[in-house]
Amino acid sequence: MPNSNAKLHSNHRGGREASRRELVSRSLQSAQHCLENQDFGTAYAHYLLVLNLAPELKTTVKETFQFTLFKWAEELDSLARIQDLFNCYEQALELYPNDEVICNSMGEHLFRMGFRDEAAGYFHKAVKLNPDFADAKENFYRVANWLVERWHFIMLNDAKRNLTYLRAIENAVHSGSKSVLDIGTGTGILSMFAKKAGASSVYACELSKTMYELARDVVAANNMEREIKLLHLKSLDIEIPKHIPERVSLVVTETVDAGLFGEGIVESLIHAWEHLLLQPK
Repeated sequence: MPNSNAKLHSNHRGGREASRRELVSRSLQSAQHCLENQDFGTAYAHYLLVLNLAPELKTTVKETFQFTLFKWAEELDSLARIQDLFNCYEQALELYPNDEVICNSMGEHLFRMGFRDEAAGYFHKAVKLNPDFADAKENFYRVANWLVERWHFIMLNDAKRNLTYLRAIENAVHSGSKSVLDIGTGTGILSMFAKKAGASSVYACELSKTMYELARDVVAANNMEREIKLLHLKSLDIEIPKHIPERVSLVVTETVDAGLFGEGIVESLIHAWEHLLLQPK
């Protein structure tokens, strides 16, 4: 009897596998037929079914799936079905989370719709996945030009200004301010000044996704990714101990251009003084 039960179970399993293969085969045929008739939405649905039933085919159908996704996304875009478009890309990225071509295409749609910070994130991911991907690099630089204000480049190249910041931070750290919070870190230059000056703990927050990713790259390139904690947060949203474990003894910021009040830096500094800074005894 046990052998009989095992045989029945094996036959049942074999029957299910045969049914799966049959369904996958028919769905692939249907997808191809839909593509020939330019019915991209139905073809996309068939490919989703195939990839969920037979993930082992991901490599085989990858290029055709990408083509189908992009064509269907163009139709959805023209019909202003924006949420459906985003849903399709989310489904595609669940199946191919490390596909630079899909990431880049998602970024292009976001950029055209005005979501430039979000687009930069996808372009940046595409470049990280494939540093030789020319389209993604061009897209990332293009969106960065929109997001990174020109005054930021001027500040970075102002040697006298940077030296003044460096000396001021060194004086503060050497005077006992060993924990530092950098508000609006940008490229992370002030955080690195603080760490090089000898601060034991350095935290940096940046609201812009693009600048946050850039700061991560710059800090990593200087071998400080384990020594500086970067937060993709507005300083007003920082909580102790949720985001940083302690009140800091020094707050630094370089957000002192003409947009001082518009960027809410005054409110940020007040918040830092009341909630994040160690109070004098």
